[in-house]
Amino acid sequence: MDTPQRLLWFRRLALAGAALAATVVVLGAWVRLTDAGLGCPDWPGCYGHIYPQADQHFSKAIHEMIHRYFATTLGAIIAGLLVFAVWNRKIRGQPLIAAAVLFILVCLQGALGALTVTQLLKPLIVTAHLLGGLTTLSILWWLSLTPPRLELSAPEWGLRGFALAALAALLLQIALGGWTSSNYAAVACPDFPTCQQSWWPPMDFRDAFVLWRGLDIDYTGGVLANPARVAIHVTHRLGALLAGSILIGLGAMTVVRAHSRRLRLAGALLIGAVLLQIGIGITMVRLGMPLAAATLHNAGAAFLVICTVTLLRLLWPDPAAAAAGSVRPA
Repeated sequence: MDTPQRLLWFRRLALAGAALAATVVVLGAWVRLTDAGLGCPDWPGCYGHIYPQADQHFSKAIHEMIHRYFATTLGAIIAGLLVFAVWNRKIRGQPLIAAAVLFILVCLQGALGALTVTQLLKPLIVTAHLLGGLTTLSILWWLSLTPPRLELSAPEWGLRGFALAALAALLLQIALGGWTSSNYAAVACPDFPTCQQSWWPPMDFRDAFVLWRGLDIDYTGGVLANPARVAIHVTHRLGALLAGSILIGLGAMTVVRAHSRRLRLAGALLIGAVLLQIGIGITMVRLGMPLAAATLHNAGAAFLVICTVTLLRLLWPDPAAAAAGSVRPA
C-alpha cells in the first residue's frame, strides 16, 4: 500500500470514529433524558453482568448498556488509529501527536463514565463527560479531513483568530448546556422568549453554579431549588445569544471574505447550523421538552462542532504548503 493510500485509510477510519462519536454523544443525551444514567449502578458491567438482566430495571439498564457498547467500540477504533499512526509514523503527513492525544482523551472519558455512575450523576462530572465526548468528536473529525493545500488570501488568514474565539465560545455554551441538563434546569422556563411569564424572574445565581457539593449525593431529578434552576436556564439562553452571534458573525465574515468556494460554503453551513440549533431549542421549550426534540438538541450541538471544526481545518492548510511559502499572512 503506497503512502497516499495509507493516509486515506487513516482518514477513513477517523471518519468512522467521528460518526460513532457523534452517535455516542446523542446516545448519552438519550440516556440522561430517559433518567437511565443510573440504570446500571456499577461499571463497566450491569449488576455484575456484561448485559442487562430482565429482572433488574431492564428498560433503563438497556439504555445505559447500549451507550456503553457504542462507547467501547469507539475506544477500539481510537486505539486502532493510534496503532496505525505509530506504525506509519515515518510517513510524511501522518498525524501522530493528535492520535496519541485522542487515545489519552478516550481513556479519560472511560474514567469519567465510571465516575458518572459511582458519583451518582454529579453535574460537574456529567458536564465534563459531555465536553470530553464532543472534544473527541472534534479531533476525530479534524483527522478525517484532508488538509487543504490551497493558498490562503490575506483576508482568509485574518479569519483564523476569530474562528478560534468562536470555537471557545461554542465550547463554553456547550458546557452551559451540559450544566443545564445535568441539573434538570431545562424545564425551569416553560415559556419563550420570557421565563415563567417574566423577562427577569426570581433567580438564585449563588446556588446555581456551585461546582462541588460533596460526596454521596444522588442527583437524579436534581437537587436545586427552582430559583437556582431558573438562573441556570436563563444563563444558558443568554449564552446561546452571545455564542450564536459570534458564530453567525464568523460565518458571515467567511462568506464575505473568503476566495475559496469551500470556505464560503463552510461559512454558510455554519450559519445554517446555528439557526437550526436555535430553532430546535425554541421548539423544545414550546412543545414542553419532548424527548425527541431534547435529544435532537444534543445532535445539533454535535453538528455545530463539526461545522466549526470544518471551517478551522480549511483555515489551516497543509504545513508543507506553508513551508513552501504558499500561504500569505496579512
